Amino acid sequence: MNPNLENAKAQMRKGVLELCILSIIAAREAYPSDILEKLKASDLLVVEGTLYPLLTRLKDGGLLEYRWVESEKGPPRKYYRLTSAGQGALQEMSTAWNDLVNSVARVTDALPQHNNEIVQNFNDAAL
Repeated sequence: MNPNLENAKAQMRKGVLELCILSIIAAREAYPSDILEKLKASDLLVVEGTLYPLLTRLKDGGLLEYRWVESEKGPPRKYYRLTSAGQGALQEMSTAWNDLVNSVARVTDALPQHNNEIVQNFNDAAL
């Protein structure tokens, strides 16, 4: 496959990771391996080395908080949840995503029905 195309696809996936992570955590409090599993199941392949810096940045930005939960096996685990600022950011990002999808659909002459399917598929995959 064309390396430039692969790079473009990777950049598109990276561009929506924060939205996806916030969407996953909005559905319920999440442990990083749960987030990774959901992203991988949605073909948004992410490794721990990518996820943890994003979680830290979102936490440092006030969008996430976490709590420690004792584990039956091994050390305590961090479970992430959205803050009120995170909920607001998720709403803004979702609106921006929908606007972007609509704009791209207009440029590429995609049918509005097809566009709605793309948005719905993304939303279903993120939850």
